[in-house]
Amino acid sequence: MGRLVGAPEHPKRVISLVPSQTELLHDLGLGDRVVGITKFCVHPVEWLRTKPRVGGTKKVDLAKVRALKPDLIIGNKEENAQADIADLEREFPVWMSDVRDLEGALGMIEQVGRVTGTTERAQTLCKGIQAAFGALEPLAQQPTAAYFIWKDPWMLAGKHTFIHAMMLRCGFNLPIGIGERYPEVTAPELASMKPSVALLSSEPYPFGERHIGAVNKVLPGIPVELVDGEMFSWYGSRLLHAPPYFRQLMERLMR
Repeated sequence: MGRLVGAPEHPKRVISLVPSQTELLHDLGLGDRVVGITKFCVHPVEWLRTKPRVGGTKKVDLAKVRALKPDLIIGNKEENAQADIADLEREFPVWMSDVRDLEGALGMIEQVGRVTGTTERAQTLCKGIQAAFGALEPLAQQPTAAYFIWKDPWMLAGKHTFIHAMMLRCGFNLPIGIGERYPEVTAPELASMKPSVALLSSEPYPFGERHIGAVNKVLPGIPVELVDGEMFSWYGSRLLHAPPYFRQLMERLMR
């Protein structure tokens, strides 16, 4: 973001405004040093039950943040609202990430490790993630996939998103005609794209079995898979578990 952030060498009161980075802080061993999270920070579940919440990723409660007296706030350029970050950084050190692909995620993990004094754990985590993705073999036929993130209106994941980067790791190409990052599309537009497969994400819209029929009406005759959105869009330590999940997904589609 083109600015310097001054923070203690080993911050002791950290607030995380991003679910995937909250899980990362846990796996880096910060424990009691994390004093606040958002209501969407569902992993680890014990933190969701016990840590104070400061609102959502897009609507942070400034009063609750002030009460927790953080010496470092960790956010993300896409997931947090610019107005919230502008308000917060007037009073607190706010470190921001901007992750678009696997390399960016690994860089973020290493930087968070340096900022929080957990460099060794961060480097070990990065090595594990690199090894897991290095062993992942993408689909040879490279099918086109429409990755659904919303309904009414239909919305897809497009280019220059972390989801797209994960799709490419699996061997999925985007259908022709998708250029925006998160385009809204009509049923006729979906039909004209002729994707090989439809992937219905569990987040941010909670697609389930009841939605498969609606997608089949728009895109008849193609496989429709419910997929774990965390595996495609969380760019913290959950990446360690993504390649085995992707491998199982690809095996189902090949069958």
